[in-house]
This record gives sequence, structure tokens and C-alpha cells, in this order.
Amino acid sequence: MYTIKIHKIGDSLGITLPQEVLQQLDVGEGDNVFVTKTADGVQITAGEPKFERAMKAYRKVSQKYKNALRELAK
Repeated sequence: MYTIKIHKIGDSLGITLPQEVLQQLDVGEGDNVFVTKTADGVQITAGEPKFERAMKAYRKVSQKYKNALRELAK
């Protein structure tokens, strides 16, 4: 768990993520992160959660049906 202060940035407010968190998320300056409201607070992820779930399902299916998908693409 990290305690992070909220800073004024121009007319907005922002936070600075520790280097360790940036490494865990595999993000850097200019990358987007997604903040999702949860029952316990918020969650910060490097990818959009619904998209990531969809891509995980696609990768699973695409390996199983690789040849069929290749034929459909023709």
C-alpha cells in the first residue's frame, strides 16, 4: 500500500505514482491508465478492463481455432 499526496497541477489536481508502481503497471510518461470505481474504492490498471478481458478470451479462442480463423480470413 502506498500513501500518495494529491498535488495541484495548473487548474487541476493530480497524483504522482512511485517508480515501483509504474514498473508494476509497465507504463511510463505519456501512457494512459484507467481508473475504475470498485466496491472498495478505485483500481488503476494499464489497460481498459473490459478490453483486456475480451483480448484474453480472444487469445484463448484464437489458439484453439487458429486454422479455422485463417480460412475464414481468406
